[in-house]
Amino acid sequence: MRTARFNPLPGLNLTLGFTIFYLTIIVLLPIAALFLALLDISWSEFWEVATNERAMSAYKLSLGASFIAALLNATFGTLLAWVLVRYRFPGRRFIDGLIDFPFALPTAVAGLTLASMFAANGWLGQFLVPLGIRGAFTQLGVIIALTFVGMPFAVRTLQPVLESFDRGVEEAAASLGSSRLRTFLQVIFPTLFPTIMTGFALSFARALGEYGSIVFISGNIPFQTEIAPQLIVMRLEQYDYVGAIALAMVLLVFSFIVLAAINCLEHWAARFERQ
Repeated sequence: MRTARFNPLPGLNLTLGFTIFYLTIIVLLPIAALFLALLDISWSEFWEVATNERAMSAYKLSLGASFIAALLNATFGTLLAWVLVRYRFPGRRFIDGLIDFPFALPTAVAGLTLASMFAANGWLGQFLVPLGIRGAFTQLGVIIALTFVGMPFAVRTLQPVLESFDRGVEEAAASLGSSRLRTFLQVIFPTLFPTIMTGFALSFARALGEYGSIVFISGNIPFQTEIAPQLIVMRLEQYDYVGAIALAMVLLVFSFIVLAAINCLEHWAARFERQ
């Protein structure tokens, strides 16, 4: 005879009703308002604004820089998570706390700080600029800012998986004569790969909609360092609501695609772990 599990929260009807109500107010209504505003725009107007040369340049930079930043975060975030979980050293707790710093720091402050550091007379820029590495007011600066804001997603996604990983599997591989590199590539990495991809997708999604940390370090130069969110703000400042809505809808579609990819990765990871 099966016994019902104890649940300290109220029943399904009440909790499900509150969940749907909360998501409707916070998520669905703003999205619906955007779709309703889009109905006032003809298809020709939408296509012209959403696919003009300046908009395509902004999409290209936003998507390309977000992809590179997410790739950097997936690579170095994995290394950082590994060091924090597997080793004990002085200052470990301090470094672990710094991972969440981009969450707490206002994005505009982050952008201003990065722009000051990588400017020609900045702390780092005075050494990098003579070498031909310009971090401020270039596309490289956009990548730096996006990497900064997306780093916690890659690290925090992987840390719990590393902490729960059974080290006995590594010891068994070593006892069978496997080298460290082979153990990592054939035993550890296949287990971590789905989670690494989830962190990559989350970092990419965060970077795709970033605005505050980029406006200072990019310089907002049309066709060079102008990202799609900045172009939307520029349209609003010019009272071009049609253009702003069209661009916002394109970014919304990109965001839905990224979220769908994240859900597929999580589902795949869950099936992989069960196997």
